[in-house]
Amino acid sequence: MNVHHLELFYYVAKHGGIMPAVRNIPYGIQQPAVSAQVAQLEEYLGVTLFQRRPFALTPAGEKLYAFSAPFFSNLGRLAEEFQGGQARHFRIGASTIVLRDHLPKLLQGVHKKFPGLKVSLREGFPAQLEELLAKDEIDLVITLVERKPPAGFHSQVLLELPLVLLVEKTSRLKSAEELWTRDKISESLICLPATETLTRNFLARLTELDVEWFPSVEASSVDLIETYVANGLGMGLGVAVPRRMLPANVRALPLKDFPPAVIGALWRGKTTPLLAAFLDTARQRAGEIV
Repeated sequence: MNVHHLELFYYVAKHGGIMPAVRNIPYGIQQPAVSAQVAQLEEYLGVTLFQRRPFALTPAGEKLYAFSAPFFSNLGRLAEEFQGGQARHFRIGASTIVLRDHLPKLLQGVHKKFPGLKVSLREGFPAQLEELLAKDEIDLVITLVERKPPAGFHSQVLLELPLVLLVEKTSRLKSAEELWTRDKISESLICLPATETLTRNFLARLTELDVEWFPSVEASSVDLIETYVANGLGMGLGVAVPRRMLPANVRALPLKDFPPAVIGALWRGKTTPLLAAFLDTARQRAGEIV
């Protein structure tokens, strides 16, 4: 049996399909190569190891995965032990703004302690990143978090930032509170998806104020919200980040008595020296921002 083929099958079985496996194999390999080599393994064994659509292991695949998983899943830990407890690969999930504006400086600090470190970056919404963390596809998430972490997760609050309502500079509104006195808010609300913590908390506070205002445009990032507001497509839910410049024709109105955006780190399992270094550097970076 070709052991490399067996390793590729292990990743396919662990992550539930060939494409998820390609994203998590710790070296570069393309989908066609994985498909071809796993097919060669099936041909050699004379069995089908999994159904492709929808993905499901066959009894033979379950047996082979149970046999191979203890070996391949412990290789990383063994390598860490030989390297003095210093892992050489770290996977981070975060929002676009964090990856673009803050992570480069964070990585500079960590690289001084762990030279030669390989880092993988994943972008997504908080809910998506939590799911990847639960599947062990990333090691650390820096994103909007609830004050109490989900079961099985550890968390650390890094920043608390006030919410703001983004409007065009030409808007006659002097405060967000003027909107709450209207019988109906006609302007479109631009925000992150309603399932995200930031939007969910904002809408919950509106309900407490007996105000009805539902999202008209769900954007994938705070940057995109600012862009849509700048183009006159509505008002946006944003976060007041110190020293961050808004587009020239956009201004921010404070959202008084609304819960702040809580930005924090999420992880699972034990805190390794590498993870501790990332958390320590993230705390320092958060202190620089405020």
